[in-house]
Amino acid sequence: MKKSFGIIAMLTILVTVAFAIASFAHDDMKGMKTGKDITVKGEIVDLACYLDHGATGMKHQQCALTCLKGGQPMGLLAADGKVYLLLADHQDGKPFDEAKTYAALQVEITGPLAEKAGLTGLTVEKVKKL
Repeated sequence: MKKSFGIIAMLTILVTVAFAIASFAHDDMKGMKTGKDITVKGEIVDLACYLDHGATGMKHQQCALTCLKGGQPMGLLAADGKVYLLLADHQDGKPFDEAKTYAALQVEITGPLAEKAGLTGLTVEKVKKL
């Protein structure tokens, strides 16, 4: 009898923990929207220099290329002033790597949009220099 009670108590604890983990995982996904592919045109910027001192354009191109090659985050500054954090596709990172070579240039990026906690990301599935 004591053995059965112990097993039932242990199962109850395991089920409670499983539900708690599932609840936390669900809460972590709140606010995240992953939509259909969109296409956005704009300038590739290295976010470290853009956020720190507003660096954009051809005067900043060599610095941006160096920063992106060094691992600084990359963004897309759209014509409307919105900035998208550019993300590598987990299956194919080649378009993301290609986008790095277009620092300070106008491009067209296509991929799925994701938003969470005020941050907007765009996965680079296709990149085209304009």
